[in-house]
Amino acid sequence: MRMKIYDFLVNRHSGIRERYHRLHDNADKKGRIYSYASLIGMNAQYYVLGRKDLDMPANISVYEDRNVPTDRSESAKAAAGKGRVEDFANTLKGYDVVSFDIFDTLIFRPFSEPTDVFFMIGEKLKFLDFKRIRTEQEFLARRDKVSAGGSNEVTLDDIWRRMESETGIPAGEGMQTELDTEKDFCFANPFMKEVYDEVKAAGKTIIMTSDIYLPSGFLRELLEENGFTDFDRIYVSCEHDCSKSDGKLYLKIKEDYIGRRIIHVGDNKISDVDRAVEAEIDAKYYPNTDREAFNCRPYDMSPIIGGAYRGVVNKRLYSGLKKYSMEYEYGYIYGGLFVLGYCNFIHRYYTENNTDKLLFLARDGDILKQVYEKLFPQDNISYLLWSRAAGTKLMIGQNRYDYFKRYIYNKVNQSITVESILESMELKFMLEKKEWKRLGIKPDDKLTHRNSGILKEFLNEHFDEIEEAYESQAEGAKRYISNELKDCKKACVIDIGWAGSGAIALSQLCEKEWNIDCDITGIVAGTNTIHNAEPDASETFLQTGKIVPYMFSQSLNRDVLKRHDPNRYFNVYWELLLASQTQRLKGFDLDMNFKPVFKFGDTDDNVEGIAKIQKGIKDFVMDYTHYFAKYPFMFDISGRDAYAPVLAVSDKNNKYLPTIAGKFNLIIGVE
Repeated sequence: MRMKIYDFLVNRHSGIRERYHRLHDNADKKGRIYSYASLIGMNAQYYVLGRKDLDMPANISVYEDRNVPTDRSESAKAAAGKGRVEDFANTLKGYDVVSFDIFDTLIFRPFSEPTDVFFMIGEKLKFLDFKRIRTEQEFLARRDKVSAGGSNEVTLDDIWRRMESETGIPAGEGMQTELDTEKDFCFANPFMKEVYDEVKAAGKTIIMTSDIYLPSGFLRELLEENGFTDFDRIYVSCEHDCSKSDGKLYLKIKEDYIGRRIIHVGDNKISDVDRAVEAEIDAKYYPNTDREAFNCRPYDMSPIIGGAYRGVVNKRLYSGLKKYSMEYEYGYIYGGLFVLGYCNFIHRYYTENNTDKLLFLARDGDILKQVYEKLFPQDNISYLLWSRAAGTKLMIGQNRYDYFKRYIYNKVNQSITVESILESMELKFMLEKKEWKRLGIKPDDKLTHRNSGILKEFLNEHFDEIEEAYESQAEGAKRYISNELKDCKKACVIDIGWAGSGAIALSQLCEKEWNIDCDITGIVAGTNTIHNAEPDASETFLQTGKIVPYMFSQSLNRDVLKRHDPNRYFNVYWELLLASQTQRLKGFDLDMNFKPVFKFGDTDDNVEGIAKIQKGIKDFVMDYTHYFAKYPFMFDISGRDAYAPVLAVSDKNNKYLPTIAGKFNLIIGVE
């Protein structure tokens, strides 16, 4: 009966179960009584008041309402809150002794939660559920210490002696693995490093004060390796059996520096500020980077990659040292993880399928190719000049439907003249035909749904002439592509998406028109979605593996497929992340020596902004690969995780993406 009651009240709804266990587990007697009362209350709210949100764990909905600033960049907002290095340091120089908190103040880790490092330790020790168990055993070790009449402070040795008895992992091996892993990830906060150097140069006495279970000898070594040298002492809570959080560690500092003016710097408002002031030590608050950025980052991600992604972004943008442009941050925050993950996905496919060459299609492939060749310089890759406009004309014999759709039906009722359309098709000679009077349509007429069919029929009547007009383009393209695919039997064409038309066009041209013996597969970031007019356009090729998606398709990450709406310009937002400063390719041709040449159009507007986006992407990749160089499994980034940052700002009422797009005169539609 007890189990049936428990199943009904606790296990029936995962949201109630998660909230109940958060209150009940490891609670004392009073806490357990409170958890029972909360359990009854939550069930009453669910069944009586209709609180259906209790059916889901509390952290599931966090990602859906990210509050990203649109009036300035995140880094600018963070810098305003922290102030200039010079001003911060000058405040500290007014004191005799400057005490620095260590973690999240002087020392950063590339994670959004300190305990995320336990994932890495667990991987090394090959132990299932290590993070939770390590956190639990630390809590229980502290509880045991209090129960025995001591303080709440425990050493790493205390924790690992308990860990050994509970898990069987030898304490010595576990402690050394934990210390080594901490060293792998810890790095100097660039803002506080400059502050520290100024304070040191002013001849001030510097001490370190930390509530932590790590030994002071290890902390000294860690600090010195990261450039924090020549300090006087380290006060560690576990070695003094008291802490900043209870205020007693500050009293010890005062005893050791009697009569000297002391100030403490830290990121925790309670333990680093309130408790210091209560002990009559002045305090300087340094806002915690991860807490500051919490409302801007996505949490609907896999826990390891999500924690690493948030940590890398937060430390770069919220240290307070530099202010970046919104364009740069768009690349860093929303493009960096995607490009890194996509490139690794491409490399894995390239390797596993014994591919001879990768062709990154212009222009979306520009930044992808730049990053890829840095990550995998040994792979055979090329940047292939291509565009939808050029490909449509080359495919006129294979896909007449798409030709008319692109140049006629997609231009209907847009105040475009027939003459302009023919010029874009490079068919200006058609204006000289005598049929115009008979057709009842004039070159200076605007194309509408009423006359579009007439124009199409007119062009169909002269289709042989149109094909002839494109012959030199086809020959130029053939010679160019033949050279790029020389000695290749298997190649992959890389693009953003969405129908995979570039890869399919190249495959069909090679097979049916140009007699190039090369099997071509298309790799795309995403496909057409349920919001497209042709949602199933590529399904056959996706099913056969001729097109391979990274982030989403009808059979992959359908929650993303449903949210990605081209009608709300989501294709455009992603294309902006892969925007290039190069010119558009209008088509191919032959020169007088019958060598292929290229016809280019204009560049996009705001090439400076595009350069900033690309710089942001490259800097994220550089940061992430630096921090996790020893952990190659961290580069296996799922397409769902890669999309998550954009998903977090994709709500219809969110103004961030439209604000970014407003900085560019974007052409809606693909080339």
